Amino acid sequence: MDLLDRLAEANIASAAERGELDNLPGAGQPLDLDDDQGVPAELRAGYRLLKNAGFVPPELETRRELDSIDKLLAAATDDSSDTEHLARRRRWLELRLAESSRGRALLRDPAYGERLRDRLADTDQSQT
Repeated sequence: MDLLDRLAEANIASAAERGELDNLPGAGQPLDLDDDQGVPAELRAGYRLLKNAGFVPPELETRRELDSIDKLLAAATDDSSDTEHLARRRRWLELRLAESSRGRALLRDPAYGERLRDRLADTDQSQT
């Protein structure tokens, strides 16, 4: 953290201690974390369109599945074949995630592209 970040944090902390941040609009409400700064500029419009249609990038789906597997493994109490299967699936997903590059084209993933084409075909048919 550089000097400017530390100064900003110190100012925010002192304002909070003085109560200057109490009763702000939206206090106690969930944050709107709809931030697309991590998405390359040339993909933002496409990602937003797909997100609004209920699709997410394959990398995000993989991360969600990894999180789900981690929770299942944490709750597991024995070393059954199911636990070993989950651990193998987790390793495979980690490798897949590591292979994917950040700015790759969405349609390069065959399963994602197929689902997208099916969804768009369903939309086209319902409009006719």
